[in-house]
Amino acid sequence: QVQLVESGGGLVQAGGSLRLSCAASGRTFSFYAMGWFRQAPGKERAFVAYINQGGEVTHYADSVKGRFTISRDNAKNTVYLQLNSLKPEDTAVYYCAAGNTGSYYYYDYWGQGTQVTVSS
Repeated sequence: QVQLVESGGGLVQAGGSLRLSCAASGRTFSFYAMGWFRQAPGKERAFVAYINQGGEVTHYADSVKGRFTISRDNAKNTVYLQLNSLKPEDTAVYYCAAGNTGSYYYYDYWGQGTQVTVSS
């Protein structure tokens, strides 16, 4: 089992930045690939970003490419999502996830989410 706790969400103006963190506990963090997803009101949860176990491989949704950056620190059991040039359409609950499914989009463990609100 892996427990995931997100933090760092908040209210920011359009064009601003936030850094989300996801702290993991339980089984060995470096064993898992990590992902970030988001769910806006009235919409399905959507993939945002992926990072592999060692941090060498990343993958992004087209909507965030060039603005968001995923990274991880295996010594701190933490994955990060840097959000830059934020837009109102980035408003959502952001979730981190851990897994070893071999897919960018499917994960075994999920956090509880952190709210990001971008005002225009």
